[in-house]
Parts: sequence; C-alpha cells; structure tokens
Amino acid sequence: MTTTLEAPAVHIGLSTPPRKQRQWRKRLIRAVHASAAVVLFVALWEFVPRFVLDESTRTFLPPLSEDLQALWDLALDGELADHLLASVGRSAAGFAVAVAVAVPLGLLIGWYRPVARFLQPLLELARNTAALALLPVFTLLLGIGELSKVSLVVYACVWPVLLNTIAGVNTVDPLLVKAARSLGLSSPRLFRKVILPSAVPTVFTGIRMAASYSILVLVAAEMVGAKAGLGYLINTSQVNFQIQQMYAGILAVSVLGVLVNSGFVALERRFSTWRPKEKP
Repeated sequence: MTTTLEAPAVHIGLSTPPRKQRQWRKRLIRAVHASAAVVLFVALWEFVPRFVLDESTRTFLPPLSEDLQALWDLALDGELADHLLASVGRSAAGFAVAVAVAVPLGLLIGWYRPVARFLQPLLELARNTAALALLPVFTLLLGIGELSKVSLVVYACVWPVLLNTIAGVNTVDPLLVKAARSLGLSSPRLFRKVILPSAVPTVFTGIRMAASYSILVLVAAEMVGAKAGLGYLINTSQVNFQIQQMYAGILAVSVLGVLVNSGFVALERRFSTWRPKEKP
C-alpha cells in the first residue's frame, strides 16, 4: 500500500502587508488627516486673493507667498531676529516668574483646604479680570518700559498655572492617599511620592496655557510704547501701510506659539513617563 504525499497548496495573490508597512500607512493617513485643514487654509490664502479678490481688496489681504517673502526679507536683514529676541526675552522672564510663584502657591493652597476656602472668592475675582483690561493700570503705575510689560505677562500667566495646580492637587485619587497613609508614609513623603506625580499632568496643562498667554498678552502690550518686539513690528507695519510685513509679523507670532506649545508637550511627556500611553 502506497501513500501519496500532496504538495502544499500555494495561494497566489496579494499578501498581507508586513506590520511595519501597515504602521507606516496608518501614520501617513493620520498625517494627511491632521494636515488637511492647514493645507486647505494655505491654499485659500494663496489663491483667493490672487484670483478672486479685486485689486483694492487684495491690497489689504495679499497672497501668502508675498507675506512669506516679506518674512524672509525681514529674517535676512536681521530685523526679525531683533524683534523676536525682544519678545521672547520679555515673555520668558514673565513666564518664569509666574511659574516660580504660582506652582508652590498652588500646591500650598491645594494641600491646605482651609487656605483654599479662604482665598477662593479672591481667586475667582482675579481670574475673571482680563489681563489686557489692566494694561492702562500697569502703564500708569510702572511706566511704558520693560517692567510694565513683564509684569503684565506675570499677571496673565499666574492664574492658569495657579488654578491648574490647585485642581491637580484636589483631583488626586483619595484611594492612593489612603493607601500611602496605611503604609506609614509621612506627610512630606506622601506629598512628594503621591501628590506631586499625580498632579503633574494638570500642572503642565496650566503651564502650557500660561506659555501661550505670555506670547499673546505681550504682543498686545508691545503695541503700546514699545520700541522692539513682534507686537511693535505688527503695529508699526500697519501704521506705515506695510501690509506684507504686518502679516509676516503675525505669521512669526503663530510659528513661535506652535514651537513653544510643542516644546512643552514634549516636556510634559518627559515628566509623565509613568502614565500609560494613549492608543492612537
């Protein structure tokens, strides 16, 4: 009796792509989806003024390519760098002071509930007072120099950091606190080992918001009584009817804001490595 061995069947056709190929395809699709709105906005900014608007309206809304050319010219002659350094220096100084004051104060208020209840009405009143509404007050009290601008940035940045720090301490899981106390952790170690790591994501949310506020508020403040800065560049260009340079300054502010936010997102991930990563 003989046994016949059959050859294994071979299926000819499209095979399943490797895992890395599928991952790259998903990343490409996500990148396309994420950038589609920006690409559409850029296309509209370029082609609508060039082919749709009449000449008079096009004067006030030039195509994006002309604005980018003006931005490149400002970068080449060094004028953009001077204004950028002036704005970054002021915003960084005010932001650093705000974080140095607001984080410890927020941890203190969040940890001691009686202090939080005592200061809550004052905090609510201050947080709802727009920083730009106080620009005349800062100018009258501190003059039109650097001190008034940096102080305005400090005021604008303090509140998001302070309130998010308080919220971060208050939203720590009570079960974690009870478990730590049952293990015999002292209050300083409990604060360092449990409260601070749990509050880090919320604190960094406030810091990111404050970083954005530091740029936006400063640009508005630089339009009054400044001799350098992105806000000064935008305002002076508008007054002198240099429309392309005005939009170039606006683009510089937008790019600076995106870079600052991206940097703080990376920093937040660095200090929150213990958190589980979200699924894409």
